[in-house]
Amino acid sequence: MSQALAAREPDISQITDYLYISAFPEAEHAATIRALGVRLILSMPIQKPHHEVRLPPVRWLHLRTVDSPLVPMPISVLRRGVEAALPVIDDGHVVLVHCLAGVHRSVAMACCILIGMGYSAEAAMQLVESKREVADPRVWYIRARIEKFERSWRKRHPLAAAIERPPVG
Repeated sequence: MSQALAAREPDISQITDYLYISAFPEAEHAATIRALGVRLILSMPIQKPHHEVRLPPVRWLHLRTVDSPLVPMPISVLRRGVEAALPVIDDGHVVLVHCLAGVHRSVAMACCILIGMGYSAEAAMQLVESKREVADPRVWYIRARIEKFERSWRKRHPLAAAIERPPVG
């Protein structure tokens, strides 16, 4: 079998015990995703992943966004993802966030989930960068969304003080 026809390894990075980031998952990655204990997939691209990836016990939430500095990710979409992820994490399960390449949109969502868990935007970006080599949360239009989400989240949740957590690893 040629290399082009061989199954690709899933591009999945563990950020914490409860949070993973990946590139677009293919059908052949479904078993790996289940083996990680994923119970919620937050899917950021316009297209849906293969139905094999979305089968129970995995719950799937489609948060369609584009990766463009001209069309900022809505804070409401980021909030919706965080509000879906936090109960799953609180129940001891794992959340996987993906976009097409796992560089911008999924990274922004993962940072926002970490903010929801008590991290500051800066600590969240440092942790994600340390765990996923291709992550680019500091490109100006992604960083702006993460920082705006942090301000919005803190305003809605004033008792959730930011924790300056050092990156692990």
